[in-house]
Amino acid sequence: MGLGFKPAPKPERPAQPKQGGKPSGKPEHRGAGKPSGRPEQRTGKPHDGKPGQRKPGGPRPGGKPQSREDIDLAKAYAIRAQREKDERIAAEAAKQEEARKRREARAKLAELVKDKALNDPAADIARHFPYGDKIKRIYVNEVQLKALNGGELGVIQMDGRYLLVTAELLAQAEAIFAPAIALKVDPNAPAGDDPYADPQYQVPDDLVW
Repeated sequence: MGLGFKPAPKPERPAQPKQGGKPSGKPEHRGAGKPSGRPEQRTGKPHDGKPGQRKPGGPRPGGKPQSREDIDLAKAYAIRAQREKDERIAAEAAKQEEARKRREARAKLAELVKDKALNDPAADIARHFPYGDKIKRIYVNEVQLKALNGGELGVIQMDGRYLLVTAELLAQAEAIFAPAIALKVDPNAPAGDDPYADPQYQVPDDLVW
């Protein structure tokens, strides 16, 4: 009755027990005390993570646990990679800023020397001078040559052209954009310091420097 079975009805007359056996007041139920369903099969320890995923510091694919040195080395590589990335970004930003300043300086210089060049279209004296690791030249007349060698005039490079300007304008241009100064003569310097000051010094036109 405890298992949910009703007792068998009593016969009208008592049943005779069989030889070698015992009377039973209730029928037997096979498998009454066994659990139903398939038993769970467990192998090894329970796994609480995703397949193919391992915890940090746990065993590596080879079965060898990750050491403290490996973790520190990985952190060092990550820090160095981030630092190199920051340096590249800073260098690129500085380069762009420098290019912007040069463009603004050239535009300001062009406005300064506009319509102020003293180049003589009829000049036939070539005045050579070093500029940009090359030998350049500008044509002047006799008066301009003396003034140029005396520091009263100077030369500015602007958009591939060489402009002859006064010493005052040359000083202003140097304050705005010094790389544009192509020729600035110091009148107090010894004459031997500038061999190109001599008009007799000629450089062949077909000579490549």
